[in-house]
Amino acid sequence: MFRTCQNTRLLISRRDVLRHSASGFGAVALAALHAQWAQGQAVAPSPYRSPLAPKPPHLPAKAKRVIFLFMEGGPSHVDTFDQKPELARAGGRYLPGVFPFERCGKSGLPIADVFPHLSRHADELCLLNGMTTKTPGHQQAIVALHTGAENFVRPSLGSWVVYGLGTVAEDLPGFVTINPVGHLGGAQNYGSAFLPATYQGTKLLSGAASIPNVVNRHLSNGDQRRQLDFVRRANQRFLATDPGHPELEGLIESYEMAFKMQTSVPQTLDVSGEPEAVRELYGLDDGTTSQFGLQCLMARRLAEKGVRFIQLTSNGWDHHHKLKDALAGRAAAIDKPIAGLIADLKRLGMLKDTLIVWGGEFGRTPREDGAGGRGHANRGYSMWMAGGGVKGGLRYGSTDDLGENAATGKMSTHDLHATILHLLGLDHEKLTYKFAGRDFRLTDTKGDVATDILL
Repeated sequence: MFRTCQNTRLLISRRDVLRHSASGFGAVALAALHAQWAQGQAVAPSPYRSPLAPKPPHLPAKAKRVIFLFMEGGPSHVDTFDQKPELARAGGRYLPGVFPFERCGKSGLPIADVFPHLSRHADELCLLNGMTTKTPGHQQAIVALHTGAENFVRPSLGSWVVYGLGTVAEDLPGFVTINPVGHLGGAQNYGSAFLPATYQGTKLLSGAASIPNVVNRHLSNGDQRRQLDFVRRANQRFLATDPGHPELEGLIESYEMAFKMQTSVPQTLDVSGEPEAVRELYGLDDGTTSQFGLQCLMARRLAEKGVRFIQLTSNGWDHHHKLKDALAGRAAAIDKPIAGLIADLKRLGMLKDTLIVWGGEFGRTPREDGAGGRGHANRGYSMWMAGGGVKGGLRYGSTDDLGENAATGKMSTHDLHATILHLLGLDHEKLTYKFAGRDFRLTDTKGDVATDILL
C-alpha cells in the first residue's frame, strides 16, 4: 500500500519506512551502549585483581625466590658431596669413589675435586646427605621431585609457590623453567594441574629468542594494545557476572602477560650487553661452560626482575657406564657457572633472600653397574641448598658407611618441599587448594620442615 505526499508527490512504501527507521533505532541503541560503557569506565572500576599479584606469606620469610638447579639423571652422591672412604676397602662389586675429596672453606665441607670453583663457596653450602625418595625409576622420581606425587597429576612445586605468594614481576611470568626435561614427565613437571592455569611454568629456551613468536608481526604496539583493551573489558564485564572463574581469570592474565613479554623477554634475556667480567664469571665464552653458564646468567636476570621460581636443567647425569669420564664432563659444565651465580648474587646482595637448590631425582649406588658405572639409588643420596635462610658450611644428615641408605637427618621429597615452602614463608599444611571435594596440598599428608638447617 502506498501513500502520496501532497507537497512532493513522492510515493513511500511501509517497507521503506521500516527500513529507514530501523537504522535510527540501531544508532540510538549504539549510543546508549556507548554511554553505559563510558559511564562504567569513569565510575565503576573493574573488581578484577590479577591472581599473580603479590600475596602475604603465612610466616616471616627468609627467601623471596627460588632458583632450582635440576641435574636430570641422578648425580652420584658418593663421587660428589658424600665422601665414603670405606668403599675402597669394601671389595666385591663395590666401586671406590672415582675422585679425591677436599676439605673446603672454613667449614671443611668435603667436596670432590671436580668442583674447584664451587668449592670456593663451601661456606655458603648446606649439604643434605640424608635425602630419600620412594622409587628408583627416573620418571616417577622426577615427577615426585617436581610435584610431590609419583603416580598422579599434581601441581608442580613452582606452581604452588606462585599460587601461594604471587609475584612481583610485573612483565614476566612468576614461574619460569629454562630448557626443562622434554620427556620423563614432560610438561607435568612444570604444570599447574588443577590449580588455575595462571600458575603454570613458562618454558624458555636459552638466549634472547627464548620464546618462539613472542613478537607480534601483524599489529603495531598501539593497535595491539587497543585490541587487547577491548577484549579485556569484555572479559572483565563477563567476569563480574561470574566472580572467581579461574579459566577466565587465566585467559585475561595470559593476554596481558603475552603483550608485556614482547618487550620484557628480549630485554631481560639478551645478555650481549653484559660486561666482559660477567661473561668470564659465568664461563659464557668457553665451549664447556657456555650452555649452562647462559642459563645461570638468565636466572640471575630473571631473579632481579622479581620472578618467583626459576628452574634450570642440566641433562646427562645417568651414569651406568664409564662414570669417571662422564661425571667429570658434567661437573666441568656446571661448576664455574654455578659458582659464578653464587658470587654474582652475593655481589648484588641477593643471595641472602634467594634460595638455591641443587640436585637430581636420586643418587647412584655404591655398587658397580655396567662397566665402571653405578645404578640408581633412591634410599640415600645428596642434594644441597645455599642462601635464602639456610645455614652455610653445614653437612646435614648422612648415609651409612658405604652410602647405600640414609642414616641420619633423613629428608624425604615431602620434607624437602615443606622446608622450601617454609623458607619462603609458606606453611605447607595451610597452603591448600580445594579440588574434587577435598583440600589438596603439595606435601599431601606428610612433610616435616628441617629446622636444623635454618638460620
